[in-house]
Amino acid sequence: MSEDKRQQALDYHAYPVPGKISVEVTKPADTVEDLALAYSPGVAEPVREIAQDADNVYKYTAKGNMVAVISNGTAILGLGNLGPLASKPVMEGKALLFKRFAGLDSIDIEVKHRTIEEFVDTVANISDTFGGINLEDIKAPDCFEIEKQLIERCNVPVFHDDQHGTAIVTAAGMLNALELQGKNIEDAVVVCLGAGAAAVACMELLIKCGAQREKIYMLDRKGVIHTRRDDINEYKQLFANNTDKRTLEDVIEGADIFLGVSGPDLLPPEALKLMAEKPIVFACSNPDPEIKPELAHQVRDDLIMGTGRSDYPNQVNNVLCFPFIFRGALDVRASRINDEMKLAAVEAIRSLAKEPVPADVLKAARVDALSFGIDYIIPKPMDPRLLPRVAKAVAVAAVESGVARIEMPENYMADK
Repeated sequence: MSEDKRQQALDYHAYPVPGKISVEVTKPADTVEDLALAYSPGVAEPVREIAQDADNVYKYTAKGNMVAVISNGTAILGLGNLGPLASKPVMEGKALLFKRFAGLDSIDIEVKHRTIEEFVDTVANISDTFGGINLEDIKAPDCFEIEKQLIERCNVPVFHDDQHGTAIVTAAGMLNALELQGKNIEDAVVVCLGAGAAAVACMELLIKCGAQREKIYMLDRKGVIHTRRDDINEYKQLFANNTDKRTLEDVIEGADIFLGVSGPDLLPPEALKLMAEKPIVFACSNPDPEIKPELAHQVRDDLIMGTGRSDYPNQVNNVLCFPFIFRGALDVRASRINDEMKLAAVEAIRSLAKEPVPADVLKAARVDALSFGIDYIIPKPMDPRLLPRVAKAVAVAAVESGVARIEMPENYMADK
């Protein structure tokens, strides 16, 4: 980042007041009568109602519209393990996105802990305060165990966005790219460079969409993850391929899909040349992708390319997903976010990309036209149709799969 942009970013966070979120009052608090209702003695009445029936907490408090964004700062963006306090600007940013895109109130919580058990205990013990828990920037493999334990212990949905948000948007874009390239996911050979939380979640969701596990080649820093390695954890083990191939060049020859969730400039042009006809490349390392789009298009004129950046077409951006997943889940009081809800979100996102794009979205994206094709396979983050489409799809899936505690509200999202 240039010095000017760096200072601009610092000033944005510092002025006119520090930080990006605040608490607002939703009821009158101007008179003695107002205060008597807000606190003592009036507050005793909803207390009694909730004590008699815990579900009344949704009627009398903000729980049903509140998401906690929780991190330990062990995997902050592309910056690594910088600790809980350093993660606070990112968590505040996540809270901002929840409010901006889905109208959900959100508070950030940064946790210091010595063990996974301490972190899980902390979050589980405060979880009933919130309608949902969004985990963020937690290193792998800890994040898998943390999420698993919290899903089991909490009565509200728990969602690690670095895993599942990335996977949902990636799957939506991949399915559309495969359609445009005239390929079937069942037949596709997939190379995944990176073996962390996002990589594992992306591959697992692609499998649920139809990809064949034996046609997936995952690589970590030591090369191809294969069945004869004895240095891989249980999550990498799921993608240990019975193969003699050992390098990126070995596995990418003839591959249909490349997904990069690793680091900058790790896909050499020579390796890209080896891919099958009409390849799909999602180079999602941020801010610098595994291969720059300009270079990729010089090497292959038949590819569809996506990145994690907003200044290139086909941005793989979690904001297309996580606010609306939680909106739909909270609105039917889902106990968890299950595979049915994730797949419903995938379908809603990919379907929206095939529809005409409204003028206000074109204006916000600073383009004259957008239509379903190689440079537009997933919607733009500022598309207001994402909220009603994805939230409703998720809510319907929650009800139909049996994890919703209430029926979907009548005419849900009709006014959006």
